[in-house]
Amino acid sequence: MSAVDEQKKIEHQIELATRAAALVRDETTGQRFRSFAEELKRKLRRMMRRGQVRARAYELWEQAGQPSNRDLEFWLEAERQLEDEREERKGAGGS
Repeated sequence: MSAVDEQKKIEHQIELATRAAALVRDETTGQRFRSFAEELKRKLRRMMRRGQVRARAYELWEQAGQPSNRDLEFWLEAERQLEDEREERKGAGGS
């Protein structure tokens, strides 16, 4: 299953869980559906973030001349850069 298919599947599951939570009368069951939807949203964010890190690490690797045996270095640098950008956006939004 491709990453896009997996993403669509998770988005569909989120939609179904959210709808089910709104339709059930039992509050405990509704809360379980809402919790499940939130768990799926977190999984989807992690998946999307992993794809962003992969793309950034690849860009960094290409810019460095495609050296071998430095995968971890580029992955960690990509994570750091994306986290810095996220923090900058969060800070700019909070001002």
